[in-house]
Amino acid sequence: MKKLFNSLLGISLAMSLVACGTDAAKEKETAETTTAETTTVEETTETTVDDSQTYSVGVIQLVQHPALDAATEGFTAALTEKLGDSVEINVQNASGDTATCATIANSLVSDEVDLIMANATPAMQASSTATNTIPIVATSITDYATALGISDWTGTTGINVTGTSDLAPLDGQAEMLNELFPDAKEVGIIYCSGEDNSLYQANQITTYLEEYGYNVTAYTFSDSADVATVVQTACGASDVLYVPTDNVAASCAETINNVALTAGVPIIAGEEGICKGCGIATLSISYYDIGYNAGLMAYEILVNGKDPAQYEIEYASEFTKEYNPVIAEELGITLPEDYVAIEMDAE
Repeated sequence: MKKLFNSLLGISLAMSLVACGTDAAKEKETAETTTAETTTVEETTETTVDDSQTYSVGVIQLVQHPALDAATEGFTAALTEKLGDSVEINVQNASGDTATCATIANSLVSDEVDLIMANATPAMQASSTATNTIPIVATSITDYATALGISDWTGTTGINVTGTSDLAPLDGQAEMLNELFPDAKEVGIIYCSGEDNSLYQANQITTYLEEYGYNVTAYTFSDSADVATVVQTACGASDVLYVPTDNVAASCAETINNVALTAGVPIIAGEEGICKGCGIATLSISYYDIGYNAGLMAYEILVNGKDPAQYEIEYASEFTKEYNPVIAEELGITLPEDYVAIEMDAE
Protein backbone atom coordinates (compact mmCIF):
# COMPACT_ATOMS: atom_id res chain seq x y z
CA MET A 1 0.00 0.00 0.00
CA LYS A 2 2.85 2.28 0.90
CA LYS A 3 4.49 1.52 -2.45
CA LEU A 4 1.25 2.34 -4.24
CA PHE A 5 0.94 5.61 -2.36
CA ASN A 6 4.51 6.57 -3.21
CA SER A 7 3.94 5.75 -6.85
CA LEU A 8 0.80 7.88 -6.99
CA LEU A 9 2.61 10.71 -5.23
CA GLY A 10 5.45 10.52 -7.75
CA ILE A 11 3.07 10.61 -10.68
CA SER A 12 1.23 13.58 -9.15
CA LEU A 13 4.48 15.51 -8.65
CA ALA A 14 5.61 14.75 -12.17
CA MET A 15 2.34 15.97 -13.65
CA SER A 16 2.58 19.10 -11.55
CA LEU A 17 6.09 19.79 -12.80
CA VAL A 18 4.98 19.24 -16.41
CA ALA A 19 2.08 21.64 -15.90
CA CYS A 20 4.38 24.24 -14.37
CA GLY A 21 6.84 23.79 -17.21
CA THR A 22 4.06 24.20 -19.77
CA ASP A 23 2.78 27.37 -18.09
CA ALA A 24 6.31 28.78 -17.94
CA ALA A 25 6.88 27.99 -21.59
CA LYS A 26 3.60 29.67 -22.51
CA GLU A 27 4.54 32.74 -20.47
CA LYS A 28 7.98 32.85 -22.12
CA GLU A 29 6.44 32.46 -25.58
CA THR A 30 3.91 35.20 -24.85
CA ALA A 31 6.66 37.52 -23.58
CA GLU A 32 8.86 36.85 -26.62
CA THR A 33 5.95 37.45 -28.98
CA THR A 34 5.06 40.72 -27.24
CA THR A 35 8.72 41.84 -27.34
CA ALA A 36 9.01 40.92 -31.02
CA GLU A 37 5.84 42.84 -31.87
CA THR A 38 7.07 45.89 -29.92
CA THR A 39 10.48 45.74 -31.61
CA THR A 40 8.85 45.54 -35.03
CA VAL A 41 6.72 48.63 -34.35
CA GLU A 42 9.75 50.57 -33.10
CA GLU A 43 11.89 49.55 -36.07
CA THR A 44 9.27 50.52 -38.65
CA THR A 45 8.09 53.79 -37.08
CA GLU A 46 8.55 56.63 -39.58
CA THR A 47 6.71 59.67 -40.80
CA THR A 48 3.85 58.71 -43.10
CA VAL A 49 1.64 61.04 -45.05
CA ASP A 50 -2.00 61.00 -44.03
CA ASP A 51 -3.87 60.35 -47.29
CA SER A 52 -6.81 62.35 -45.97
CA GLN A 53 -4.62 65.42 -45.37
CA THR A 54 -4.20 67.81 -48.29
CA TYR A 55 -1.89 70.80 -48.57
CA SER A 56 -2.10 73.97 -50.63
CA VAL A 57 1.14 75.66 -51.67
CA GLY A 58 1.44 78.94 -53.53
CA VAL A 59 4.55 79.74 -55.57
CA ILE A 60 5.59 83.30 -56.41
CA GLN A 61 8.29 83.43 -59.10
CA LEU A 62 9.65 86.90 -59.79
CA VAL A 63 10.30 86.52 -63.49
CA GLN A 64 10.61 83.84 -66.12
CA HIS A 65 14.19 82.93 -66.97
CA PRO A 66 16.15 79.63 -66.98
CA ALA A 67 17.58 79.83 -63.44
CA LEU A 68 14.32 80.63 -61.65
CA ASP A 69 12.38 78.26 -63.91
CA ALA A 70 14.74 75.44 -62.90
CA ALA A 71 14.37 76.27 -59.20
CA THR A 72 10.57 76.17 -59.42
CA GLU A 73 10.76 72.90 -61.34
CA GLY A 74 12.98 71.36 -58.68
CA PHE A 75 10.72 72.55 -55.85
CA THR A 76 7.61 71.16 -57.54
CA ALA A 77 9.32 67.84 -58.26
CA ALA A 78 10.40 67.34 -54.64
CA LEU A 79 7.00 68.12 -53.12
CA THR A 80 5.16 66.01 -55.68
CA GLU A 81 7.48 63.07 -55.07
CA LYS A 82 6.88 63.36 -51.33
CA LEU A 83 3.16 64.17 -51.25
CA GLY A 84 1.74 63.05 -54.58
CA ASP A 85 -1.90 64.03 -55.00
CA SER A 86 -2.01 65.31 -51.42
CA VAL A 87 -0.49 68.64 -52.45
CA GLU A 88 -1.86 71.31 -54.75
CA ILE A 89 0.81 73.70 -56.08
CA ASN A 90 -0.25 77.02 -57.60
CA VAL A 91 2.61 78.67 -59.52
CA GLN A 92 2.28 82.37 -60.35
CA ASN A 93 4.77 84.58 -62.18
CA ALA A 94 5.16 88.27 -61.39
CA SER A 95 6.78 89.09 -64.77
CA GLY A 96 9.59 90.98 -63.06
CA ASP A 97 7.32 93.44 -61.26
CA THR A 98 7.78 93.79 -57.48
CA ALA A 99 4.30 95.30 -57.09
CA THR A 100 2.84 92.19 -58.71
CA CYS A 101 4.80 90.06 -56.21
CA ALA A 102 2.97 91.88 -53.42
CA THR A 103 -0.39 91.40 -55.11
CA ILE A 104 0.20 87.66 -55.52
CA ALA A 105 1.43 87.32 -51.93
CA ASN A 106 -1.63 89.06 -50.51
CA SER A 107 -3.88 86.88 -52.65
CA LEU A 108 -2.22 83.70 -51.36
CA VAL A 109 -2.61 84.90 -47.79
CA SER A 110 -6.31 85.56 -48.42
CA ASP A 111 -6.62 82.05 -49.84
CA GLU A 112 -5.11 80.75 -46.58
CA VAL A 113 -2.53 78.54 -48.29
CA ASP A 114 -0.51 76.23 -46.06
CA LEU A 115 2.86 77.45 -47.35
CA ILE A 116 4.32 80.00 -49.74
CA MET A 117 7.38 79.32 -51.89
CA ALA A 118 9.07 82.59 -52.87
CA ASN A 119 11.44 82.34 -55.83
CA ALA A 120 13.87 85.33 -55.82
CA THR A 121 14.43 88.14 -53.34
CA PRO A 122 11.55 90.51 -54.21
CA ALA A 123 9.12 87.57 -54.03
CA MET A 124 10.42 86.65 -50.58
CA GLN A 125 10.30 90.24 -49.34
CA ALA A 126 6.71 90.65 -50.58
CA SER A 127 5.69 87.37 -48.94
CA SER A 128 7.33 88.29 -45.65
CA THR A 129 5.48 91.61 -45.64
CA ALA A 130 2.17 89.92 -46.43
CA THR A 131 2.26 87.38 -43.59
CA ASN A 132 4.13 86.57 -40.41
CA THR A 133 2.27 83.32 -39.75
CA ILE A 134 2.15 81.30 -42.98
CA PRO A 135 5.47 79.46 -43.48
CA ILE A 136 7.60 80.83 -46.32
CA VAL A 137 10.26 78.74 -48.02
CA ALA A 138 12.37 80.81 -50.40
CA THR A 139 14.92 79.90 -53.04
CA SER A 140 17.29 81.75 -55.40
CA ILE A 141 18.17 84.16 -52.57
CA THR A 142 21.80 85.25 -52.47
CA ASP A 143 21.97 86.59 -48.91
CA TYR A 144 19.02 86.28 -46.51
CA ALA A 145 20.47 88.71 -43.96
CA THR A 146 20.71 91.48 -46.55
CA ALA A 147 17.33 90.73 -48.10
CA LEU A 148 15.51 90.69 -44.74
CA GLY A 149 17.55 93.41 -43.00
CA ILE A 150 18.93 91.09 -40.32
CA SER A 151 22.05 92.54 -38.67
CA ASP A 152 22.93 89.74 -36.25
CA TRP A 153 22.90 86.81 -38.66
CA THR A 154 23.20 83.33 -37.09
CA GLY A 155 22.10 81.09 -39.95
CA THR A 156 18.35 81.25 -39.26
CA THR A 157 15.92 84.12 -39.83
CA GLY A 158 14.04 83.95 -36.52
CA ILE A 159 10.79 84.58 -38.41
CA ASN A 160 8.46 82.52 -40.60
CA VAL A 161 11.03 82.35 -43.43
CA THR A 162 13.63 79.78 -44.42
CA GLY A 163 14.93 78.34 -47.68
CA THR A 164 17.95 77.83 -49.93
CA SER A 165 20.59 80.23 -51.23
CA ASP A 166 21.97 80.57 -54.76
CA LEU A 167 25.22 82.15 -53.58
CA ALA A 168 28.21 80.80 -55.49
CA PRO A 169 31.61 81.59 -53.93
CA LEU A 170 32.39 85.16 -54.97
CA ASP A 171 36.08 84.71 -54.21
CA GLY A 172 36.02 81.76 -56.63
CA GLN A 173 34.40 83.90 -59.33
CA ALA A 174 37.02 86.61 -58.83
CA GLU A 175 39.71 83.95 -59.10
CA MET A 176 38.10 82.74 -62.33
CA LEU A 177 38.14 86.24 -63.81
CA ASN A 178 41.81 86.57 -62.91
CA GLU A 179 42.60 83.13 -64.35
CA LEU A 180 41.05 84.00 -67.69
CA PHE A 181 42.00 87.69 -67.91
CA PRO A 182 45.16 88.26 -65.86
CA ASP A 183 46.29 91.20 -68.02
CA ALA A 184 43.04 93.15 -67.74
CA LYS A 185 43.10 96.40 -65.79
CA GLU A 186 39.53 97.68 -65.66
CA VAL A 187 36.60 95.55 -64.50
CA GLY A 188 33.05 96.86 -64.73
CA ILE A 189 30.25 95.39 -62.61
CA ILE A 190 26.75 95.85 -64.00
CA TYR A 191 23.60 95.18 -62.01
CA CYS A 192 20.15 96.46 -61.10
CA SER A 193 20.24 99.09 -58.36
CA GLY A 194 16.88 97.88 -57.06
CA GLU A 195 18.14 94.41 -56.12
CA ASP A 196 19.68 94.30 -52.65
CA ASN A 197 21.37 90.98 -53.26
CA SER A 198 23.07 92.31 -56.39
CA LEU A 199 24.52 95.16 -54.36
CA TYR A 200 25.75 92.64 -51.80
CA GLN A 201 27.50 90.59 -54.49
CA ALA A 202 28.99 93.66 -56.13
CA ASN A 203 30.47 94.90 -52.87
CA GLN A 204 31.86 91.49 -51.94
CA ILE A 205 33.47 90.68 -55.27
CA THR A 206 34.91 94.19 -55.58
CA THR A 207 37.04 93.46 -52.51
CA TYR A 208 38.33 90.21 -54.02
CA LEU A 209 38.99 91.76 -57.44
CA GLU A 210 40.89 94.68 -55.93
CA GLU A 211 43.14 92.17 -54.17
CA TYR A 212 44.15 90.95 -57.64
CA GLY A 213 45.00 94.54 -58.60
CA TYR A 214 41.99 95.38 -60.78
CA ASN A 215 40.34 98.79 -60.87
CA VAL A 216 36.65 98.07 -60.29
CA THR A 217 33.74 100.32 -61.24
CA ALA A 218 30.02 99.67 -60.70
CA TYR A 219 27.50 100.52 -63.41
CA THR A 220 23.86 100.26 -62.36
CA PHE A 221 20.52 100.40 -64.12
CA SER A 222 17.15 100.95 -62.47
CA ASP A 223 15.11 98.80 -64.85
CA SER A 224 15.27 97.02 -68.19
CA ALA A 225 14.85 100.25 -70.15
CA ASP A 226 18.28 101.46 -69.01
CA VAL A 227 20.22 98.26 -69.62
CA ALA A 228 21.56 98.89 -73.13
CA THR A 229 22.76 102.40 -72.31
CA VAL A 230 24.46 101.37 -69.07
CA VAL A 231 26.18 98.37 -70.68
CA GLN A 232 27.40 100.57 -73.53
CA THR A 233 28.98 102.95 -71.02
CA ALA A 234 30.53 100.07 -69.08
CA CYS A 235 31.98 98.48 -72.21
CA GLY A 236 33.60 101.77 -73.19
CA ALA A 237 35.56 101.89 -69.95
CA SER A 238 36.17 98.21 -69.12
CA ASP A 239 38.37 95.33 -70.25
CA VAL A 240 36.07 92.75 -68.65
CA LEU A 241 32.55 92.91 -67.22
CA TYR A 242 31.11 91.00 -64.28
CA VAL A 243 27.36 90.41 -63.99
CA PRO A 244 26.25 89.00 -60.61
CA THR A 245 23.18 86.85 -60.01
CA ASP A 246 20.69 89.57 -60.91
CA ASN A 247 17.11 88.97 -62.03
CA VAL A 248 16.77 92.02 -64.26
CA ALA A 249 20.12 91.31 -65.89
CA ALA A 250 19.07 87.70 -66.44
CA SER A 251 15.88 88.75 -68.16
CA CYS A 252 17.86 91.20 -70.31
CA ALA A 253 20.78 88.89 -71.13
CA GLU A 254 20.17 89.14 -74.89
CA THR A 255 20.28 92.94 -74.75
CA ILE A 256 23.50 92.84 -72.71
CA ASN A 257 25.05 90.39 -75.16
CA ASN A 258 24.16 92.47 -78.20
CA VAL A 259 26.09 95.42 -76.77
CA ALA A 260 29.03 93.62 -75.13
CA LEU A 261 29.71 91.17 -77.95
CA THR A 262 29.71 93.97 -80.51
CA ALA A 263 32.20 95.86 -78.33
CA GLY A 264 34.33 92.75 -77.91
CA VAL A 265 34.14 92.86 -74.10
CA PRO A 266 33.91 89.45 -72.33
CA ILE A 267 31.58 88.90 -69.39
CA ILE A 268 32.03 86.70 -66.32
CA ALA A 269 28.56 85.80 -65.05
CA GLY A 270 27.24 84.95 -61.60
CA GLU A 271 25.21 81.96 -62.79
CA GLU A 272 24.63 79.66 -65.74
CA GLY A 273 21.48 81.30 -67.10
CA ILE A 274 23.14 84.69 -67.47
CA CYS A 275 26.29 83.08 -68.86
CA LYS A 276 24.22 81.24 -71.41
CA GLY A 277 22.71 84.52 -72.55
CA CYS A 278 25.65 86.91 -72.50
CA GLY A 279 28.65 85.54 -70.59
CA ILE A 280 31.81 83.71 -71.49
CA ALA A 281 32.26 81.82 -68.20
CA THR A 282 30.76 81.25 -64.77
CA LEU A 283 31.30 79.34 -61.55
CA SER A 284 27.76 78.12 -61.15
CA ILE A 285 25.39 76.06 -59.03
CA SER A 286 22.39 73.96 -60.07
CA TYR A 287 19.20 75.96 -59.59
CA TYR A 288 17.17 72.78 -59.99
CA ASP A 289 19.02 71.32 -57.01
CA ILE A 290 18.48 74.29 -54.70
CA GLY A 291 14.82 74.35 -55.71
CA TYR A 292 14.56 70.63 -55.01
CA ASN A 293 16.14 71.10 -51.57
CA ALA A 294 13.67 73.90 -50.87
CA GLY A 295 10.89 71.44 -51.69
CA LEU A 296 12.27 68.97 -49.16
CA MET A 297 12.37 71.75 -46.57
CA ALA A 298 8.74 72.57 -47.36
CA TYR A 299 7.82 68.92 -46.78
CA GLU A 300 9.50 68.95 -43.36
CA ILE A 301 7.52 72.05 -42.41
CA LEU A 302 4.15 70.84 -43.74
CA VAL A 303 4.27 67.22 -42.59
CA ASN A 304 6.70 67.12 -39.67
CA GLY A 305 5.96 70.56 -38.23
CA LYS A 306 9.48 71.95 -38.49
CA ASP A 307 9.69 75.62 -37.48
CA PRO A 308 10.91 77.82 -40.37
CA ALA A 309 12.18 80.40 -37.85
CA GLN A 310 14.73 77.86 -36.58
CA TYR A 311 15.32 76.04 -39.87
CA GLU A 312 18.86 76.85 -41.06
CA ILE A 313 19.30 78.29 -44.54
CA GLU A 314 20.79 75.71 -46.90
CA TYR A 315 23.53 76.38 -49.46
CA ALA A 316 24.73 74.62 -52.59
CA SER A 317 27.64 72.27 -52.00
CA GLU A 318 28.82 71.77 -55.58
CA PHE A 319 30.07 74.33 -58.09
CA THR A 320 31.03 73.92 -61.73
CA LYS A 321 33.30 75.94 -64.00
CA GLU A 322 31.26 76.46 -67.16
CA TYR A 323 31.69 78.39 -70.39
CA ASN A 324 29.60 79.57 -73.30
CA PRO A 325 31.10 77.93 -76.43
CA VAL A 326 29.32 80.28 -78.85
CA ILE A 327 30.55 83.52 -77.28
CA ALA A 328 34.00 82.03 -76.63
CA GLU A 329 34.33 81.27 -80.34
CA GLU A 330 33.02 84.72 -81.32
CA LEU A 331 35.64 86.39 -79.11
CA GLY A 332 38.41 83.95 -80.04
CA ILE A 333 39.00 82.85 -76.46
CA THR A 334 40.05 79.28 -75.59
CA LEU A 335 38.97 78.08 -72.15
CA PRO A 336 41.05 75.74 -69.94
CA GLU A 337 40.24 72.03 -70.10
CA ASP A 338 38.56 71.96 -66.68
CA TYR A 339 35.73 74.20 -67.93
CA VAL A 340 32.51 72.47 -69.01
CA ALA A 341 30.68 73.74 -72.09
CA ILE A 342 27.13 74.91 -71.42
CA GLU A 343 24.59 73.08 -73.54
CA MET A 344 23.23 75.73 -75.86
CA ASP A 345 19.76 75.82 -77.36
CA ALA A 346 19.49 74.62 -80.95
CA GLU A 347 19.03 77.38 -83.46
